[in-house]
Amino acid sequence: MNILIIGGGGVVGQKLAAKLADNGTLRGQPISKLTLADINDPASVAASFPVETTTCNIADADSVAQVVTADTDVIYLLAAIVSAHAEEDFDAGWQINMMGTMHVLERARALGTKPVVVFTSSIAVFGGEVPDPIIDHTFLNPQTSYGAQKAVGELLINDYSRKGFIDGRGFRLPTISVRPGKPNRAASSFMSSILREPLNGQSANCPVDGDFLHYYLSPRKCVENLIKGAEIPEDDLGQNRCMMMPGRMWSVRELIDAMTAVAGPEPAKLITWDAQPDIQAIVKGWRFDLRPEKAIKLGLEADGSFEDNIRYYLEDDKPAA
Repeated sequence: MNILIIGGGGVVGQKLAAKLADNGTLRGQPISKLTLADINDPASVAASFPVETTTCNIADADSVAQVVTADTDVIYLLAAIVSAHAEEDFDAGWQINMMGTMHVLERARALGTKPVVVFTSSIAVFGGEVPDPIIDHTFLNPQTSYGAQKAVGELLINDYSRKGFIDGRGFRLPTISVRPGKPNRAASSFMSSILREPLNGQSANCPVDGDFLHYYLSPRKCVENLIKGAEIPEDDLGQNRCMMMPGRMWSVRELIDAMTAVAGPEPAKLITWDAQPDIQAIVKGWRFDLRPEKAIKLGLEADGSFEDNIRYYLEDDKPAA
């Protein structure tokens, strides 16, 4: 089993690589090779099988052709520029998020090998004037360029699968929290930083009110679901290959309460509450009453509580003192 992770330098890509290395198998077969590709050469992971790292610019079809090869069995397509960045730089968003997806799928079609393609979409594909609750067959109505780019990607995954060019499956990720590392340019970045930085003894600002509701999943569960998602039999996916990944909805206040329950009262004292209208304009356009029934039936899971998300960060990612 030869696996390629495009976006292998990111938080989810690195954690996915490490988990695959621990497991040693995917889709019932031993992993023979793992390649991590990203715009900058990603860090490697220790494994009992060969692991290669390389650069890849998915906006460049020739670059994609160098990493998607005839012996690639499974492609994890994680690479993207994030929401606020895509909103600020319209051209880059479409070149990377939409054309990058097209380049990967076209390369697979040209090879004729029908690889499994696991595509990470976003709950940002929903929004606007659609009724609650959001179910698996609610029509896509994104209210940001990023959401529109991901919606196009979902349509491509479905069509290329229908034609037999790939065995595609797409998962609309909840906001992944608590993410390790530094804040990025995603509009949702604060949903980790208001927890991560205080847990690390640093201050952080919350740009929305405490009653702001959102849909969350831990990095640990996200990786587990991406592995399960690759292993779903093609016949079980049905005609729509894209679905919501399970998560749970909590308010910002509930996130902070969970942090306090696990880590005590001191971290919450490091949070400031300065409103940021530009961030509010993006995140308040996202829809939150999500019912991921299809993914749950297929065996994917949400976290049991946000206290679990906090514990996972402390166990997996908190820097040593």
